[in-house]
Amino acid sequence: MATNYDSREKNVCVLIDAENISPSYITYIIDEANKQGNIAFRYIYGDWSESRLKAWKDVCIDYSLVQKQEYSPVKGKSSSDFALVIDAMDILYRDTIDTFILVSSDSDFTRLVNRLREGGCRVIGMGESKTPRALANSCHTFVYLDKIKQADEKIKEKRRKSKPNPVKKDENTSNEMASLDEILDDVRSIINDTLNDEGWAYWSNTYNLLLKKQPSFDPRNYNFPGKPLKFFEQHGFVTKRDGLDVLIKSDENILN
Repeated sequence: MATNYDSREKNVCVLIDAENISPSYITYIIDEANKQGNIAFRYIYGDWSESRLKAWKDVCIDYSLVQKQEYSPVKGKSSSDFALVIDAMDILYRDTIDTFILVSSDSDFTRLVNRLREGGCRVIGMGESKTPRALANSCHTFVYLDKIKQADEKIKEKRRKSKPNPVKKDENTSNEMASLDEILDDVRSIINDTLNDEGWAYWSNTYNLLLKKQPSFDPRNYNFPGKPLKFFEQHGFVTKRDGLDVLIKSDENILN
């Protein structure tokens, strides 16, 4: 998805319906949200006493999601939908939010989307391809997470086949730190999402999105004393200047 940039980074609110969305999509949800601006709210809704939401709990910790507990007073009925709607309206009137990102395939949220749009906000929906058209068409943009995941897995499989001897993680680094391969793959993906017709992306935008995804990135963590741009040039990326701007190109043609 191409990203539009202006002088002020937009404030984004992410609202996730945990009872309707798989935690396997979390990296795609956060990546797409980061492209829209600064994520000011990361709320996720569900009855966390239920065992079926157990897979979400570790994800919430890793991605700093604020869990909103809503018990279901009647079996088979969800109260989390109402909590999500109430919070969305509170945030709309209380805070300066430019974009709401609603993560659900539940068409019951269609009226909420329309109300947020009436309030002057941009609304981006995220869900699976099973999402009813009523909800998808009510949003400014709708992202089909299952399709993005399938495309991403194909790209990663292609990279694995083209690199039979992947770079090994430094034995002195913590298991919690992103590997070099992970950093390089993140940059390739960012470039692929923001490139122009010639395959170039703006370095400043690329680096800002990388830091949102990997806030702890520092070339010195990978035994490189130079600047980040030089770091990526040393790992096969190509750069050039266009006036005052610096452009960067992936070291592989992942579109073919």
